[in-house]
Amino acid sequence: MKHILKIITICLAFTSCLVKADLQQAIDAANEGDFETALFHFNYLVENNYGPAMYHLGQMHEFGYGLPRNPKKAAELYAKGVKLGEADAMFALATLYQDGKGVKKDLQKAVSLYESSAKKGLAAAQFNLGVMYANGTGVIQDFYAAKDWYTKAAAQNYAAAQFNLALLYFEGQGVDKSIEMSFIWNTVAEFNGHKDASHSRKLDERKMSPSQVKEAFEKANELYQKILAGKYYGDDRRI
Repeated sequence: MKHILKIITICLAFTSCLVKADLQQAIDAANEGDFETALFHFNYLVENNYGPAMYHLGQMHEFGYGLPRNPKKAAELYAKGVKLGEADAMFALATLYQDGKGVKKDLQKAVSLYESSAKKGLAAAQFNLGVMYANGTGVIQDFYAAKDWYTKAAAQNYAAAQFNLALLYFEGQGVDKSIEMSFIWNTVAEFNGHKDASHSRKLDERKMSPSQVKEAFEKANELYQKILAGKYYGDDRRI
C-alpha cells in the first residue's frame, strides 16, 4: 500500500508540474502576441478545472487579446476561479463589480472580493481595499483600516500604497500627523519610481530643516532595505 501511495504521490506531482509548464507556455505565448497558442492552452487548462488558467483566459476576454472584448465572459471565468480560491481571479472580478463591467455594479461585492484576495496576500487587492476604506466606497469610511491595508501592500514594496501612506501621514488621517513619516514614505515610493511621490517628498522637505531631512532620508533608506529583504512588518506589528 505504501508503494502504491508513493507512486500516486509522484504521479500527482508530475502532473502538477506538467500543468504549470502548460500554463507558463500559454502565458509566454500571450506575452509574445501568439494569442492563438495562448488560447489553445488556456482553454485546455480551464476545461480541466485549473484555476490560474481561468484568470488568464478571463484577462484575454476582458481586454480583447486575440478575440473580441467580452467582460461578461471574463466575469464568468473569474467567478469559476474564485470558487477555486484564486486570489488573482478574486481581484479581477472585484474590479468588474466596482466598475459595473460584465456584471451589475456592486461596490459591496467588490469590497468583499478585494478583501478575500487581500487576505491571500495579493498586494494590488490590499491597496485597492485601502482606497475603498479611505474613500468610503462600498464601506463606511475608515482611515485606520485604510492605513492597515496600505501598510500590508507597502510591505510588499507596492509603490502606490507607499505613496498613499505618505498622504495619510501628511493629512493625519488614521495616524498621527507627521511630516517626517510623510517624507519617509514618499522617499520609499520615490525609490520605486513613483513620480507623484517625488513631487510630494519635495513639498515635505520645504517644511523640514536640513538636519531633519538628512535623518529622515536615512530612516527611509533603512525602511526600504527592510522591505526589500522582506523584514518589514509594519510599525504596529499587525501585518
